[in-house]
Amino acid sequence: MIQTSNPSPLNPFQQPTNWLYALWKFSRPHTIIGTSLSILALYFIALATTEGRITSESLVQIIGTWFACICGNIYIVGLNQLEDVEIDRINKPHLPIAAGEFSRKQGQIIVAITGSLALLLAGLMGGWLFLMVSISLAIGTAYSLPPIRLKRFPFWAAICIFSVRGAIVNLGLFLHFTWAWQGGKAIAPTPAVWALTLFILVFTVAIAIFKDVPDMEGDKEYNITTFTLQLGKPTVFNLARWVIAICYIGMSLSGVVLVDSVNPIFLGVTHFAALILMVWRSQKVELEDRSAIASFYQFIWKLFFLEYLIFPVACLLN
Repeated sequence: MIQTSNPSPLNPFQQPTNWLYALWKFSRPHTIIGTSLSILALYFIALATTEGRITSESLVQIIGTWFACICGNIYIVGLNQLEDVEIDRINKPHLPIAAGEFSRKQGQIIVAITGSLALLLAGLMGGWLFLMVSISLAIGTAYSLPPIRLKRFPFWAAICIFSVRGAIVNLGLFLHFTWAWQGGKAIAPTPAVWALTLFILVFTVAIAIFKDVPDMEGDKEYNITTFTLQLGKPTVFNLARWVIAICYIGMSLSGVVLVDSVNPIFLGVTHFAALILMVWRSQKVELEDRSAIASFYQFIWKLFFLEYLIFPVACLLN
């Protein structure tokens, strides 16, 4: 068993810089970035849909929405770390609780505070946001917390991840922003929003099935069943690549249907370029090198981030 690197938990008053850095790691930065970009993307798509403009009121909405969603994000990833300490000491020894930078009690306090703040802020911001955050937190709790602990089952674990990231977040944010700017009347998701949602939904499948490839050792020791353990690394790796390729090909072609909502040339060129980049990058991965696998997993997240930049621009350029 890997020993904790810091047996004495950090004190936020005596070691504020180190404590804040540990909190940043605890929040799982790649998920924070993904959440932030999804909020920004749906904000601009909703603006384009309602033909609105950036005002002080809309800025208050996006800041409040962002803070509520980030708190919810930290609650979900933090709860997962609280329940996976022994596994993380093998798979992710850098995480604060596994490394001893946070005590279990500190982690519980952070999770309790962020979960409560997420629900409180979302309730103050509006009904659609509260519904979105509540469902997300409920699914995140069921994913990690016994006795349900859906992460034990590959199919249900994947359902949890792509239902929240793919459908609930995108549709919920669009309904919330349009509701806020239309005087309490939400606009039904447009074809462009449905296209983005479908893309993210399918793309997140690749993230969901690939995320356990770097973590085989700990999952196997603690009897966490994953697609990687069931199907093998090469199969899961190739399956993830095909899923991402289908996403990019589908979105490139969708510009013809979405011509009234997006710039089809920009949409097609950028997604074709992203597809080529993904294929080139995937050919350099050595499946026996755990660090190379982990690096490619982070690359997949970067492609995920990129979509939330490309698609809103395609809408604004129409």
